[in-house]
Amino acid sequence: MANPPADADARRAVAPVICYPDDTLPAPDLALYRAARPGAEKLGEVIVPPREGRCFRVAAGQFFRIASVEGPQVGDLNLWNAGDLSERFYSGKTRALHGTHLTTGDRMWSAFPHLRPMATIVEDTLAWYGTDDFGGRVHDVIGTRCDPYTHALLSGGDAYHHCCHSNLTRALAGETGMAVAEAEGHVHDVLNVFMCTGFTPDTGQYFMKASPVRPGDYLEFFAEIDLLGALSACPGGDCSAEHSSDAARCHPLLVEVFAPRTGALEGWRPPAPNPYDRSHGT
Repeated sequence: MANPPADADARRAVAPVICYPDDTLPAPDLALYRAARPGAEKLGEVIVPPREGRCFRVAAGQFFRIASVEGPQVGDLNLWNAGDLSERFYSGKTRALHGTHLTTGDRMWSAFPHLRPMATIVEDTLAWYGTDDFGGRVHDVIGTRCDPYTHALLSGGDAYHHCCHSNLTRALAGETGMAVAEAEGHVHDVLNVFMCTGFTPDTGQYFMKASPVRPGDYLEFFAEIDLLGALSACPGGDCSAEHSSDAARCHPLLVEVFAPRTGALEGWRPPAPNPYDRSHGT
């Protein structure tokens, strides 16, 4: 280990600054969304079985809710523009704009060159959890999703096919008719719904702990554009011990879609794609 310089303490004492101040970030009209929610008609639902993935569709201006129905269970969420799968959720930029964990008022942003809100969180029944003594918080955009490649790497070559990456791949292939190999290329980093995570203060390692979610808890979103979603009920269950195995007790998740009454969103329009001209200085 290198010896510290004489001014090491002074360098460490430099105050941080926020990379992307949010005072100019376009804010969602939560008052409008919440006013439109009462009386909304339920259009349908999808049950996501334990250790499996399922797709669902939501039109712009509708709501969708992800709920715990039987027991503590974490879900991995992917979103795409329903008409253009190249526009998909960008977890890294969402993290940079809102922080490592999302809650009410935060938005899921799409990939370049679109970079616009795809969905806005309008209700979070776990918002009370805050930050625990370990630094754990709920609904992260840190973890990429459990996957069979990392599992094979860490297990010495074992093949496990119900990691969230594989669950999402099978779900998308089944929904679109794509071959599995093609669908896999569209699966991307996730919003870890209900997952409780953080970083260890000593080693900086990503950790997970038992999710506080219980039956009746939910995370509800407003769809800013037409969406195709895929949700995996993680093989880790509540992620209190491990994932990528059949050891954890797992439960289904429920996705419900609601349409507000006619006129409830008067004046609202889906957000336009990012205005940057894509010239890149040429």
